[in-house]
Amino acid sequence: FGRHYIEDLFNDFRDGRRLLELLEGFTGQKLAKEKGSTRVHALNNVNKALQVLQKNNVDLVNIGSTDIVDGNHKLTLGLIWSIILHWQVKDVMKNIMAGLQQTNSEKILLSWVRQSTRNYPQVNVINFTTSWSDGLAFNALIHSHRPDLFDWNSVACQQSAVQRLDHAFNTAKRNLGIEKLLDPEDVDEVGHVGEKGGGLLIFQSQNIQFTDM
Repeated sequence: FGRHYIEDLFNDFRDGRRLLELLEGFTGQKLAKEKGSTRVHALNNVNKALQVLQKNNVDLVNIGSTDIVDGNHKLTLGLIWSIILHWQVKDVMKNIMAGLQQTNSEKILLSWVRQSTRNYPQVNVINFTTSWSDGLAFNALIHSHRPDLFDWNSVACQQSAVQRLDHAFNTAKRNLGIEKLLDPEDVDEVGHVGEKGGGLLIFQSQNIQFTDM
């Protein structure tokens, strides 16, 4: 994420500067930033970032500068997810997409998840919202690629969704280098911020290879 380490996904993008740094990495362009600390400076920075995204044909739906500056969880995740879909997903999966004659990145990603978790009867991923809230999908996705990391049955029998989510996030951070940008309680509250959480976390690491489809 550019020059600065992101510690809190919802707060660190609020002033717009790190968001612009992120876009500099993708576009290869130097983007001017307002360095003041007022809300006006933050709004101007985020507005500039949204304009850059629009010029690059990144799909933004109902996301405004005030949403990011105010730290709206759901819409901040939506923004980052749109950036990931536009740049990283299409780049990583371009060969798969060409082979399947499919251009919808999200559908391809969902197909890959379903393929990866097909041997886990407790898991049925049909979307990036409710399918992730019980924590089983996250753990199955990790276990399908790294079965050496933990015993699946011991995780599947845990009664608490928060426990399973916490296990998945901690395992991913400890063994795959995937930063824990969401709390288990966030994903458990599907109607609140779970909408983009599943897809976002899948794409935080280069250690999971999409050529396994």
